[in-house]
Amino acid sequence: MFTDRTALHQRLDSATGHLETPVAVVDLAAFDDNAERLSGRAGGKPIRVASKSVRCRTLLERVLARPGWHGVMAYTLPEAIWLVRTGVTGDVLVAYPTADRTALGELAADPELAAAITIMVDHPSQLDLIDAVAAPGGRSPVRLCIDLDASWRPAGPLHIGVRRSPVHSAAQAGGLARSIAGREGFRLVGLMCYEAHIAGVGDNPPGQALRARAIRMMQSRALPELRERRAAAVRAVREHADLEFVNGGGTGSVAATSADPAVTEVTAGSGLYGPTLFDTYRNWQPSPAAFFALSVVRRPAPRIATVLGGGWIASGAPEPSRLPVPWLPEGLRFKADEGAGEVQTPLLGAAAERLSPGDRVWFRHAKAGELCEHVNELQLIDGETATPAPTYRGEGHAFLG
Repeated sequence: MFTDRTALHQRLDSATGHLETPVAVVDLAAFDDNAERLSGRAGGKPIRVASKSVRCRTLLERVLARPGWHGVMAYTLPEAIWLVRTGVTGDVLVAYPTADRTALGELAADPELAAAITIMVDHPSQLDLIDAVAAPGGRSPVRLCIDLDASWRPAGPLHIGVRRSPVHSAAQAGGLARSIAGREGFRLVGLMCYEAHIAGVGDNPPGQALRARAIRMMQSRALPELRERRAAAVRAVREHADLEFVNGGGTGSVAATSADPAVTEVTAGSGLYGPTLFDTYRNWQPSPAAFFALSVVRRPAPRIATVLGGGWIASGAPEPSRLPVPWLPEGLRFKADEGAGEVQTPLLGAAAERLSPGDRVWFRHAKAGELCEHVNELQLIDGETATPAPTYRGEGHAFLG
């Protein structure tokens, strides 16, 4: 990853100088380059775009128009329904189980939605909830995908990875598939297995050599185990269903996951924006494409410049990696006892001496789509021209709010 920060700084300021802050932007050249590089890493397998990491219909449509990209992985059922109804896609996989009875009722009552949307399950009780909303005899078949837990369990109770599905073994996957096959009103079409401990954990954290070695060792051992178990699970599920797809991976594992013969498609989204969490990956780093700017409003000391706002903290375990990073101009850092504040953020460093009230500081967010929860629109930067595009929030939707 190489970015000429001086040229980037001048271009972002020039394109957005007529706009008030806070302003969030996506550099289309970097966005398109990241999309092309990701599809190249997928080895010919289609990439399903993770809408959670984009949260802007204009940009979802842009990437779906590119070769190698097909379908959306949504994060809620209401979002999936909205994306189908607005014509963004006719193929949505909802990545997480839903308990939204209103949305389930809408899905079951509309054959077009039922044909376009696949929802996630990992337990028969989720089928009971759907049946309670809409009786199986009076609805279109509901498309289902089994969520296979990807975590590594090397010994005893040791669990490495996120806590997602209770379906971990091939036998458990086959058992759930058998249960689905025996029930009216459902159609099992997919299996998903997201290796968060591989795709979502950078293996080169700065200044942490021992941790980096431990992460690399873990990933080198966890991936072969997962490939073997995933293949066995696919075989077990196919005894009861004709699967249309086997989904896996994320931005951090597109190449490795695509190389698994059991996988038919991969998912990526964060790599389009290039947030800071991906700066810690050795195998591939996206170009930074998404930024937000805040204005300097005061100078409390010679080497301190204070911007208005800044507390745009990413989700996950609370640690410094979840903070935004002051990116332009170079040479700024947070005050250790204040960090990124909701209303004001003091920034330290030699670069602060050159800043005056009214100047801008450009930040990168730690995660991708969460940036869009802070603004109603993104400015899409093409050269030195900015074109506004509404975020989900700007269109009146907060699907997890």
